Amino acid sequence: LPRGLRRHRGVATEPRHPGKRHPLQLVIEQTRRAFFNLGFEEWNSPLVESSFWDFDALFQPQDHPAREMQDTFYVARPARSPLPTDGALVDRVRAVHEDGGDTGSAGWQYRWSPELAQRNILRTHNTATTIRALAAIKHGPRKVFSVGRVFRREAIDYKHLPVFFQVDGIVIDPAGSLASLFGTMGAFLEQLGFTKYDFRPDFFPYTEPSVGVFVWNEERRDWFELAGAGIFRPEVTEPLGCTEPVLAWGFGLDRLAMVIGGLKDIRDLYLVDLEWLKGV
Repeated sequence: LPRGLRRHRGVATEPRHPGKRHPLQLVIEQTRRAFFNLGFEEWNSPLVESSFWDFDALFQPQDHPAREMQDTFYVARPARSPLPTDGALVDRVRAVHEDGGDTGSAGWQYRWSPELAQRNILRTHNTATTIRALAAIKHGPRKVFSVGRVFRREAIDYKHLPVFFQVDGIVIDPAGSLASLFGTMGAFLEQLGFTKYDFRPDFFPYTEPSVGVFVWNEERRDWFELAGAGIFRPEVTEPLGCTEPVLAWGFGLDRLAMVIGGLKDIRDLYLVDLEWLKGV
């Protein structure tokens, strides 16, 4: 038979390809289901976020390179959002930036600007959502995750896009530790079918200790960094009113879909390749 035809009761017919969900959407749903199975609750926040929740509440200094125009998409209208109505919370965040406040840290030793904290951006990570959840919850045990689009001025290559889906999560737990973080991440990855994963020391500005989460990419025959994780620093948690350990992580779902779908280039997720879509 010519390629693409199949025989049914002796008659050659065209194969049928019923409608189905896109592989990236399936990975998003699998991710949500996996966290629900682990007892997490889901939170959401706006795509347009204030710098306060995206940066300042995460103890990221106001002169950090990530806040520059070449790294972050700033919004012109509306250009600003009001600071939280909880003035005491804002004062604690200001203090931890300037001199460490009551956390025992030295802070960043500069004069914190409320005007810069009000600037609107397209959120750069879903940690803005989980940090809002932490400010509202404060005490554990509690487990929260968030899935949504984030925006960064990335140089496009086989594993980077300027707009992508990210999942962030936190576990507020008085008994939380690095070991329980590894256990949580491992349980999640195994629900998605990964049996070969690794945790390696890393650095992130708002967690200490910090680790990179790697999975084995069979297509490239190499380890693939999927996530960053760690335990929030006291400079992040204490100004929000939380004094318990908070396990935190974030990773790109497009990268996850790329690995699960056996793709070598993340851009292929958004190309109209009908032959690939028929086969997945």
